[in-house]
Amino acid sequence: MNTPLTVLDLVPIPSGGTAAQALRNSIDLARQAERLGYARYWFAEHHLNPGVAGTSPAVVLALTASATSSIRLGAGAVQLGHRTALSTVEEFGLLDALHPGRFDLGLGRSGGKPSGTTAQTPPEPAPNGLLIPARFDPAPLLGSPRFAVQRALLRQPGAEAQDYGEQIDDILALLAGTYRGPDGTEVHAIPGQDADVQLWILGSSGGQSAEVAGRNGLRFAANYHVSPATVLEATHGYRAAFRPSAELDRPHVSVSADVVVAEDEDTARELAAGYGLWVRGIRDGSGAIPYPSAKEAAAHRWTEQDRALVADRVDTQFVGTPGQVADQLELLREATWADELIITTITHEHTDRVRSYELLAAEWHRR
Repeated sequence: MNTPLTVLDLVPIPSGGTAAQALRNSIDLARQAERLGYARYWFAEHHLNPGVAGTSPAVVLALTASATSSIRLGAGAVQLGHRTALSTVEEFGLLDALHPGRFDLGLGRSGGKPSGTTAQTPPEPAPNGLLIPARFDPAPLLGSPRFAVQRALLRQPGAEAQDYGEQIDDILALLAGTYRGPDGTEVHAIPGQDADVQLWILGSSGGQSAEVAGRNGLRFAANYHVSPATVLEATHGYRAAFRPSAELDRPHVSVSADVVVAEDEDTARELAAGYGLWVRGIRDGSGAIPYPSAKEAAAHRWTEQDRALVADRVDTQFVGTPGQVADQLELLREATWADELIITTITHEHTDRVRSYELLAAEWHRR
């Protein structure tokens, strides 16, 4: 099977653990992923979450690059809603200067202006039986007090997020050395200009992210693990908007999945037991909690409202033996025509997470 697999790491903090240990675990997992043949290792960016230490992809990437030698490393994704094009290009220019040709610059809209594509149309069914659940309405989550505080802390007072499409245009120009200010002033981002980084756009719908990725001829990553109801809309929207570029002559899509693998299904389900409770913290606006153990998850008393809040994410997590999970990944690949797949796995114990990636890699390479 020739479809490459990428690791997406949030740098999760387990209950009873620390951010320092979570970082050490992630660097160790990156070394293991390199050994196991994973093509890429990406870090997500999240803020004000007690159970997630991945707040600065560029910093963690620098640490991980020094601990690995060949695996591609990347951001999945830099949240452009509270950053400038220049700061992003300069950061990745610094990384590329010391570790040339190893970095993927994944760019996301998070924290920016709403795209205006909020219509709650029914989810499009997958033709091959892949589960496409009902849509989750993010409006209450995005309107939570924690998100308001986050926006205030991540931006300078009175600052407005730049239009996402314009921001991508500026990043492309700065990387190419063709940027000109409004009055025609020529500037050059050093380091950053001509950096050998691979650009990706990450998106959860067929809205602005998919359109921007397509019209610029960039690679696109769709988030089945975050928004499974809209993954087909996202990949179709990207392909419809795609225009060939110097970078790509055809669309290139990667699709994410949340996965837990063990030697037998019962063990896998026990390892995945904390996932629903962890997602509940994200969805109710309080933030990702330290990742629960199976015992802690079993002690939680679920309400029907709780279950409805996390149903789409729990129902679309691929949990089981290597063969069972690989079968589900094949369905995802076929339904989305994915060129690559992104695997995100969180368990309470680091050894179980490493083992999950190990079992999956062996099965995937065998097929």
